[in-house]
Amino acid sequence: MNTPETHSGFFDKIYHKLFGKAKDIHDPHIFHKMALLPLLAWIGLGADGLSSSAYGPEEAFRALGEHLYLAVFLAIATALTVFIISYAYSRIIEHFPHGGGGYIVATHMIGEKAGVVSGCALLVDYVLTITISIASCADALFSFLPIEFQKYKVITAAVFIIILIVLNIRGVKESILVLTPIFAIFIVTHLALLLTGIFGNLDQAAGLAHAVSGGFKQDMSTIGGIGILLIALRAYSLGGGTYTGIEAVSNGLQIMKEPRVKTGKRTMIYMATSLAFTAGGLFLCYLFLRVSPVAGKTLNAVLADATFGSWPFGRTIAVVTIVSEGALLLIAAQTGFIDGPRVMSNMAVDSWFPHRFSALSERLTMHNGVMVMGVSAILLLFYTHGSVSTLVIMYSINVFATFSLSEFGMIRFYAKNRKKEKQWKQHSIIHIVGLALCLTILVVTLFEKFIEGGWITLLITSIVIGLCYLIRSHYEKLTIEMRKFDSFLKHIPMSGKMNTDPLDPTANTAIQLVNNFNGFGIHTFLSIIQNFPNVYKNAIFVSVAVIDSGTFKGAEEVHNLEEATKKSLQQYVEFARKLGIPADYRYKTGTDVVDIASDICMKVKKELPTSTVFTGQLTFRLEKLYHRFLHNETAFAIQRRLQWNGITTVILPIRVNL
Repeated sequence: MNTPETHSGFFDKIYHKLFGKAKDIHDPHIFHKMALLPLLAWIGLGADGLSSSAYGPEEAFRALGEHLYLAVFLAIATALTVFIISYAYSRIIEHFPHGGGGYIVATHMIGEKAGVVSGCALLVDYVLTITISIASCADALFSFLPIEFQKYKVITAAVFIIILIVLNIRGVKESILVLTPIFAIFIVTHLALLLTGIFGNLDQAAGLAHAVSGGFKQDMSTIGGIGILLIALRAYSLGGGTYTGIEAVSNGLQIMKEPRVKTGKRTMIYMATSLAFTAGGLFLCYLFLRVSPVAGKTLNAVLADATFGSWPFGRTIAVVTIVSEGALLLIAAQTGFIDGPRVMSNMAVDSWFPHRFSALSERLTMHNGVMVMGVSAILLLFYTHGSVSTLVIMYSINVFATFSLSEFGMIRFYAKNRKKEKQWKQHSIIHIVGLALCLTILVVTLFEKFIEGGWITLLITSIVIGLCYLIRSHYEKLTIEMRKFDSFLKHIPMSGKMNTDPLDPTANTAIQLVNNFNGFGIHTFLSIIQNFPNVYKNAIFVSVAVIDSGTFKGAEEVHNLEEATKKSLQQYVEFARKLGIPADYRYKTGTDVVDIASDICMKVKKELPTSTVFTGQLTFRLEKLYHRFLHNETAFAIQRRLQWNGITTVILPIRVNL
């Protein structure tokens, strides 16, 4: 008969096979091992921008209708826009080097309200990053399959998302290394595609120039200059999906190698140059080869067939090119899994999201955020039936809302710091131009596509913003209640002589789980004394120095956390000894509070056999469903673990008037 330990051991083995073994937080090289070089950062974060060339230029080209000659101007405008927005985000990297991108800029330079709007827009954007990348990946892969296979496309895309969830729980660097060969194949095949498409057709350049001139003259005589401008502006705006991954580098700065600013700016150059060349080159290739839509195929698939059709093994090369494009989109979905949980974590630290979203797994990944992003992407995938056109609309709206807030925030930054920044005027002009471009694309997209999917983006984002305010309101009320504990209990006058006796290993010992030295912990300790008078002659205070996304930034932050934990524990020991009770403390650093705290308590139990474990738990006047989501059930989890091992564990209620 299998015991619960056997089952637990079996599932632990399966878990570690799937997600990998725990990482050692005390490894002095852990940050170096997990950080990304510019090349890997370009693959993991820049791939989102580069992969948008699979759907952004196509949407813009299709929007031109019969006015295809305007694609030449779109190619130039697209390349310039990429460089302008990238330059703006390079300045964000320079002045906000701890990552967070649009959320941090909006919060610090405009205000908390703008920050939460930007953060929520980014979160929905990153869910859409995953969804649109995977949906577009499926489109590319199914372009070379018979039309009857299309019905399996959405299911296949959902399986891809599940695979990425597993890879990202294992770790960011590990997932990127697995996908690096795909990125290399994409670069080689698409370089061949674009160079062949452009330089192989230079003999048609004169004819193309004549067609552009003729088309322009004809449209001037029929719809006029305003009409041409509106058509070009509409196509330019509907191709806004081309720029959707540019902000990813500034948001993911925390995972880059030192010096992070230099690494981030270099990554941004790689990404901007590759995207501008690819997107602009595709417009020219569409024109040179007179590409037109074919049912069940992307324009890039049609282009690959037309370019490589006359080559030896041309069909095979075309298939490899588009399959690599689809596979790159798979890598691009990585951005949602890398940056989405980081934005969520930053917002959790600021109490806009449940605090558990700042927690790290034993693999030092933000597993809660990864799961939420993945499940949300699967739901959106099925809701939209994997329609790239619908997803691009939804995607672009939030991207350019965030871009606009970021640009405005940087304009304010340079206005406030004009005395310190010598080139503030030049930088401000770039941000003003960027703001104008972003607002133009945002307004046109909303106007053109509100009914076709724009409304659902605004609705989802508004719901997320509303939830953030409800969560923040709850935490603020709780903070006020906790301050009452602190103001009353942390300053209790202690006039007695401090007990300096050593612990008596034969006496009853109270093991109390604590975090910081605060009213909550003091209240719990006084409750032990009050409820069990003269029972416990020793006290051991146990704490876990929890590594979360806010502290996992370098060895120095981890050291500071450990020192702060020891200081708090020493305060508890001093407090207990002033009450006449010999006391000591134990602590350990890690990510899983339940595992580590349980392990410490079991070791103390062996050392002091007549021990009882105590911990406090917030108790609300009316228990509501969301309380369990907003507050960790750590006390109950530890109690279950210890009681199974035969250790008496008591949870003392801490009443809160909420």
